[in-house]
Amino acid sequence: MPSRAQLLRSPDLRAILVLALLWLLFFWRLFTPIAADQASLAQGDFSGQFVAFAGYQYQRMSAGEIPLWNPYNNGGLPFIADTQAAVFYWPRWITLALSSLAGQWSYNALQLEMVFHALAYSLLMYVFVRRLTLTRSQSPLAALVSAIVIAYGGYVTGYPLLQLAILEAAVWFPLAALGILEATRRRHLAMQWPAVAGFGLGMSWLAGHPQTSWFMTFLLVTYLAWRVYHQRIGARSFTLALVVFALVSFGVCAVTLLPGIEYLPQTARNGLGFDAKGNGFLFKDIMQFIYPGAVSLWSPLYVGLPALFLVGAAAVRGQGESRFWLIVGLVGLIHSLGANSSLYDLTYNLVPGLRFFRGQERAAFVVANSLAILAGLGIVALANWQNQIHKQPALTWWRRFALGLVLIALVSFVLWMGDRDTWRDLVDIAVRSSFVALASLLALTSFVSQPGRARFQVALVALIVFDLFTVTQDHPGAFDPRPHSEQLAMEAPPLVQAVLSDGNGQQPFRVDGFRGLRDNFGSLYGVMDIRGISPLFLSGPQRIIYRDYLDNPLAWELFAVKYVYSPHDRLTVPSRVIATGDDGDGEAHLHQLSDPRRFAHLIYRAAVVDSDEFAQALMDDPRFDERENIVLGRPVDLDLPDQPADGIARVSAFAPEAIVIEIDTPANAILSIALPDYTGWQAYLNGAETDIIRAYGGLTAVAIPAGQHTLRLHFAPRSYTVGAMISMATWIALGLLAGLTIWRKLR
Repeated sequence: MPSRAQLLRSPDLRAILVLALLWLLFFWRLFTPIAADQASLAQGDFSGQFVAFAGYQYQRMSAGEIPLWNPYNNGGLPFIADTQAAVFYWPRWITLALSSLAGQWSYNALQLEMVFHALAYSLLMYVFVRRLTLTRSQSPLAALVSAIVIAYGGYVTGYPLLQLAILEAAVWFPLAALGILEATRRRHLAMQWPAVAGFGLGMSWLAGHPQTSWFMTFLLVTYLAWRVYHQRIGARSFTLALVVFALVSFGVCAVTLLPGIEYLPQTARNGLGFDAKGNGFLFKDIMQFIYPGAVSLWSPLYVGLPALFLVGAAAVRGQGESRFWLIVGLVGLIHSLGANSSLYDLTYNLVPGLRFFRGQERAAFVVANSLAILAGLGIVALANWQNQIHKQPALTWWRRFALGLVLIALVSFVLWMGDRDTWRDLVDIAVRSSFVALASLLALTSFVSQPGRARFQVALVALIVFDLFTVTQDHPGAFDPRPHSEQLAMEAPPLVQAVLSDGNGQQPFRVDGFRGLRDNFGSLYGVMDIRGISPLFLSGPQRIIYRDYLDNPLAWELFAVKYVYSPHDRLTVPSRVIATGDDGDGEAHLHQLSDPRRFAHLIYRAAVVDSDEFAQALMDDPRFDERENIVLGRPVDLDLPDQPADGIARVSAFAPEAIVIEIDTPANAILSIALPDYTGWQAYLNGAETDIIRAYGGLTAVAIPAGQHTLRLHFAPRSYTVGAMISMATWIALGLLAGLTIWRKLR
C-alpha cells in the first residue's frame, strides 16, 4: 500500500487534481453561490428538448413507470424509440434519482449532468493517452495535454453543451478506445478488454445521439483492425475480438436501439434526400483552426495554437499511433465538409448508415479526438527527440508561422483604423491569435530545449489552458449570464395554466402550441401538443400537422385540438380568445375552438385509398368533410350504413400507454381516434384483439359493430420487450465478468 507521501508525489494524482481544478475554474459560474456572478446554460435545444423530455421522464419514473409513449408532443410519439430521450441511459437515472431525493425536477439537475460528463471526458481521455504512452517519457504530461485539449477545445465546449445528447454520446469514446488498446497490447488478445470497448460504445448509443455513435462505431472498428495489424495478431483473434465487441455493444443498448430501428423508417427523417443531408463545414471554416470565431458563432475545429504545434510534431515523426490518428483526423475533416467535398458523394452511396444522418459537420467529433490524441503524442515526440536536427526545423517552421500571424494582425489593424465597424471583430481575433502564437513560440522553445524541466512543463500547460479558456469559457452561444433558477419555470406559466385548468369532463384534448407553449414544453407541463422540436417526427402525422404551418384547421380537426396558441387574435374557424400573454417571442393569444372534435369519434361513411399521399389529396378537396367521412388505408369487413347514426364514444380512462373507450352505436361504424398510427399499439374490443386501421394517412381507426362495447388500446411494442431482455442479460453478464475480474485481481 503506497504511503500518503508517495501518493502526493504520484504524477497521475497531480494530473487528476489539475483536471479537477480546471473543471471547477471553467464552470465556476455554474457553481458559485453569489447570484450576481452566476451563469447557466442558454435556452434553446437544452431547455426546449432535453430539459422538457427529461422532465417527462422524471414524472413517469418517479411514479414507478417506464415511459414507453409520450402523448404530449408531435401529437404523440414512441418515447422509448426517440433516441434523444435517452430513457435507459443510466447516468440520466442517477440525475432523476437525485432530483427525486431533492423533491423536484429542475433546470440545474440536467445542467449538473452536463458538467460532470465534461469532467468525465477529460478524465477518460487522460487514462487512454496515459496507457497509450505508458512506456515513453513525459507520459503523464502527454495525457494531461490531451485531456485538456479535448475537454476545453472548441468541439466539446460549443454546441454539445446545449445539444446534450452529442456530449454524452461522445464522452464514452476514450473508454472504448482504451478497451481496444488494452486488448491488443500483446500478441495474445485479452478478451475482457473487447467487452470494455463494447460497453463504452453501447453506452454511447444509449446516450441518444446516433450520428456521434455511428462515427464512433466506424472509428473503433478501424482502430481495432489497425491495432491487430500493427501488433501482428492473427485474423482469428481479430474476428473473435470483433464479435465480443459487437455483441456487448449491441446488448448494452438493445433496449433502446431496437425500438429506435423500428421507429426511424416511419419518421419524416427517412424521406430526406442527398441535398438535405449533405450540409457540412464550408472550406473557410478550416480557418477556425487558427482564427476561432472568425467564420461562425461556434469554432468546433479549434484545439488551440500550441496544440497545433504538438500535432505537427507528432505528424513529423509519422510513426505508429501518430500516423493512424493523423489519417483519421484528415478523413474526418474532409467528411465534415459534407457535399462541399466530392468525397461525400462517394461515401453517401457506399458507407452503410450514412444516409440516415444530416449535418456532416458533426464529424468534428472525429477531428477533435484525433487532434487531442495527437497533441499528447506530440509531447512524447518532443521529449524523445534526442537529435536537435529534428527539433530546430520544427521551431523554425513555427517561428515563421507566428511572424506570419503577426503580419496579418498588423494588416487587419490598419484596415480597422480605416473602417472600425467592419473590421472590429476580426482585428481582435487576429491580434489574439498572433499573441498566442508568439507566446507559444517562447513556451515551446523552452520546453523543446529541456522537456523534463518542471517549470517549462507548467508554462506550456498554462499557455494551453489560457488559449483554450480565452476562446471557449463563458461562450455567449452556450452560456447566459443569469442564474439557472431564472431560465425556465418548472411550473406552468399563466398561458399554459389556462389550458390545464380545463377539466373537460375528463375527455382528452390537444392544443396547437406553435406559440405560447412552444418547443417540447408540452412534455414538461403535461399538455398534449401537436407540435414539438424532436428531430424524429412520424411522417404521416407530420404531413397533416405541417400541411399549413400556422393556420391548420385540418390538423385541429383530426387531432382533437381544443385550444390554439397563435400570434393572431382571429382564426379561420369559429373560436374565442380566452387569454393573452407574452411567450418570449411576442404577444400570443390562446383561442378556444367553438366546436372541437372529440378524441374518439364515431363515423359512418368511409373512403378507401391505397396510400398516404392519396389520403392527403382527398382531404385537400374542400368538399370533403372530415367530421362525417373517414379516409381508410384499406377496406374493412363491415357494412356501413348509408346515413349517419347517433352513436356515442367516450374515453373512460386515459394514460400514455393505455386508453379505454366506451362505445354505444346503433349501427356499424368506424371509430376515429386522435392517436398516431404506430407499431406497438394493440386494440382489444370487449377483450378480443381487433385490427387497427390506418386512417387519414397517419392516425388510428377501429371497425366497431353495432351495439355497446369497450375498446382498450395498449402500447406494448415487441421491439422493447425483446430489447429489454437482451440488455438485461448483457448487463448481468457484464456484472458477473467485472466481479470475476476483481476477484481474480484480489487473489
